[in-house]
Amino acid sequence: MAESYRRSRWSNALFILPYMTVFLSLLVFPLFWGMWLSLNKSDLFGGARFIGLKNYYRVFSDPVFGQAVWNTVIFVLVSVPTLVALGLFLSLALNKTTRASSLLRGLFFSSTVLSVTIVTLIWRFVFIPGDGLLALLFDKMGWEQIGFLSTEGWSLFSVGVATVWWCLGLPMMLFLAALQQIPSDLYEAAALDNASRWRVLTRITLPSIKSTIVLVAIVQIVMQFQLFGQAQLMTNGGPAGSSRPIVLYIFDTSFIRWDVGMGTAASEVLFLIILLAAMVQYWVTSRKGEA
Repeated sequence: MAESYRRSRWSNALFILPYMTVFLSLLVFPLFWGMWLSLNKSDLFGGARFIGLKNYYRVFSDPVFGQAVWNTVIFVLVSVPTLVALGLFLSLALNKTTRASSLLRGLFFSSTVLSVTIVTLIWRFVFIPGDGLLALLFDKMGWEQIGFLSTEGWSLFSVGVATVWWCLGLPMMLFLAALQQIPSDLYEAAALDNASRWRVLTRITLPSIKSTIVLVAIVQIVMQFQLFGQAQLMTNGGPAGSSRPIVLYIFDTSFIRWDVGMGTAASEVLFLIILLAAMVQYWVTSRKGEA
């Protein structure tokens, strides 16, 4: 009996073998290999030489990396709350069973399925000076044109607008799924008590989807810290590095300058930043929920 039980356990383990193979080969192994590579002096042609923590010293002493970290942190601090707030607002507005709501849900979610190349091409048509949509609008209004993609202060803003438009569909759908799980009895009881809409929102709706709000915030933190394609294709990190995120810095260091060891060290720092930010977000949200 015991032998057949053990045989059954091993046969059941075969069902998770494909997943574990992919997980170990594409996530776990690259993580530890990257840690080892960050301790070596190497380039794209191999020939790694162990140098300890010198790559990390070079990364932290590089002012370009410091600027990239600052750009990314500012981008995350602005884009993540915007995505959470807009996603929640749209889900509350479209949480209905009408044809118009279904059409608008599909419309807002449609941008999410586009590739980053298409998204950046669309928004370059909007922001490009001279013949861009905003340039023509400014001319019509008699205002001076703004070089959104080539002006410090506006370039990162332009990347942020394109990113919010691209990523908004996922938070909206997650919030919609959570809203539809709230028991209707709670709203019926609130209606009998003549509760205001604000009271229903703050006492029933938001507490009921608190875990989804935390999930959306953490997912967006992880995603937006990995900003790359939009910045590369829209501004290439310019002007003067004012829109260069950390991942673009890693790409330039590893594949343009061929300094793989330093680029890997920067990627390990990014991993720690994302992990720390997600943990802080979870801790702060949990503390607010307990209070």
